[in-house]
Amino acid sequence: MNFQDLKKIENADFYIDVAFRRASEQANITRSSVAGKSTSRIEKSKSIELEKLATIKQTISEFFEKIVHNFPSLDDLPEFYKELVKTTLDYEILKKSLGAVNSQRLVLYDIFKIYNFKIKKCNDMQKINDYRREFYGRVSSLPKRIKNELAYLEKARKTMRNFPAIKTGMPTVAIAGFPNVGKSTLLAKLTTSNPEINSYPFTTKGLNVGYMEQRYDKVQFIDTPGTLNRFEKMNYIERAAYLAMKYAADKIIYIFDPTEEYPLLDQMKLLENTKKLGKEIIIYISKADIADKKILESLKSKYKDAKISADEIKKIKF
Repeated sequence: MNFQDLKKIENADFYIDVAFRRASEQANITRSSVAGKSTSRIEKSKSIELEKLATIKQTISEFFEKIVHNFPSLDDLPEFYKELVKTTLDYEILKKSLGAVNSQRLVLYDIFKIYNFKIKKCNDMQKINDYRREFYGRVSSLPKRIKNELAYLEKARKTMRNFPAIKTGMPTVAIAGFPNVGKSTLLAKLTTSNPEINSYPFTTKGLNVGYMEQRYDKVQFIDTPGTLNRFEKMNYIERAAYLAMKYAADKIIYIFDPTEEYPLLDQMKLLENTKKLGKEIIIYISKADIADKKILESLKSKYKDAKISADEIKKIKF
């Protein structure tokens, strides 16, 4: 799923200004088109004023409708993204903000119907102008009533544009373990991904995603940044990684680093916490070529199905 196409939400004054400017432009077009007609002055004025009302209604309505439909249906989001929204935003405020925009769009239609009818039936020039001013005033208040909701939706848009693009309907494998144990390196060997790889902890700036063709299937691999186990202390990327493992992954490759940049006991504890997610776990031992032989053999003895090469991982049917 990709949230990059979410369009910017402007402030209330922007929508009012654009609508009134378009109404003025359309009025000039209508004024020119009725100038040579043999209809009465009052009928010509009514045509111009009705065109202004229709243009304002159409412009603001289209803006509001695009805002509502541009956001995905929150209740229909895959579980991973729904939880990510709840983690990074106020889910209820977001829903209410979208509802408020749609509600004002419906109020706009009601106001338009009232004044469209009044002007059509009126034959008093002064009264027509009064109705138009009333309409302008009431319509101008609609975006202003939801200025806070528009501001929150823009905040939400900026946040959601940074969500990782994960295909939730595809077979998915999360690569987990402490920072700098070789997750990005393994991802690069298994897939077409070319992640940034550095030699210091917490270098992953997002969830790196790669894809591997396997017979008739494509498998999605997610390089998840290492975490410190406590969800409330995780940063945004670490939380997204945890949610990806919990809700998007079908299997997890857990990486041990036998060179003990992190104590093996700590790595084992993290593995036990990872098992609590209830997913099938494949043990992979990285850096086997430079590891102490005794430590490597001890790990292989404890985790008898552990893999030590990317080629072994590739043989697994995901």
